[in-house]
Amino acid sequence: MKQALVQAEKAYKADEIPIGAIVVHDGRVIGRGYNQRERLNDPTAHGEIIAITAAANTLGDWRLNDCILYVTKEPCPMCAGAIVNARLKMVVFGCYDEEAGCCGSLYQLCGDPRFKTKVAVKGGIMEEQSLSLIQDFFQVHRKT
Repeated sequence: MKQALVQAEKAYKADEIPIGAIVVHDGRVIGRGYNQRERLNDPTAHGEIIAITAAANTLGDWRLNDCILYVTKEPCPMCAGAIVNARLKMVVFGCYDEEAGCCGSLYQLCGDPRFKTKVAVKGGIMEEQSLSLIQDFFQVHRKT
């Protein structure tokens, strides 16, 4: 999770909402990403999507069956869908998102029994650090 926070800090420095993600396979980071929606003018350029794409490219396979995604904030509906579609084994996230989180807060897309793939979810890991980075970002940006 510490490495996901490093990615979130990169987003913060780039004036992006500070959310970072990494994908781990066999104890090795195979994908990294952070929010780049503003820089790329791309609504899909969330940290999770970028990390999943990087991991798939590293493995040469879109199936990330034995991989774990670490992300600093609970994934949104789009990212939760990508997590299920990539067949990740597990997602571990920092802070909960009561407004748009789809890994337990608003909805539980990753564990929905109607999907063939079920992804294990663990939230609240390094929650305080993840939330504090986001809150600080918005405090600074709401003043300008």
